[in-house]
Order: sequence, then structure tokens, then C-alpha cells
Amino acid sequence: MTEKAIFYHAGCSVCLDAEQVVADAIDPARYDVESVHLGETPGRVTEAESAGVRSVPALVLGGQAYHINFGAPIDALRA
Repeated sequence: MTEKAIFYHAGCSVCLDAEQVVADAIDPARYDVESVHLGETPGRVTEAESAGVRSVPALVLGGQAYHINFGAPIDALRA
């Protein structure tokens, strides 16, 4: 059984680079990774904030938000 992981990003170059690193590093046999482009799905910004995301790119894994580099503050992604 796989655990859910969510990678939140804004589509910027920093985010896309981080998305590739996450895709290469996470074991697909262990984690089902969903990639969420918050610029395209602004309705999920509140969900990301509730998960502890304060900036993107960020990976939420096991209920913990891990911030990767810095692309944009979450407030910049509000619709």
C-alpha cells in the first residue's frame, strides 16, 4: 500500500526543477505523489495552507510540509 504525498508548486522554474528532483527521489512503490500546480488550481491554496505550506515548492508527506528552495509565498497564489 502506498502513502499519499502532495507536491504543491506554482509552475515557475524553481518549482519545475524541484518537481523533477522529487519525482526522481521518491520511491513510487512507497508513495503516490500528486503534483498540484496552484496557479492552475487556485481553489486548492487553502488546502495547501491547512497542510502547513507557506511557500512553494513544497512537499507534504506524512502530514508534514517540507519547503524546497523558495519560488513564491503562498499568499501570492491567492486568486
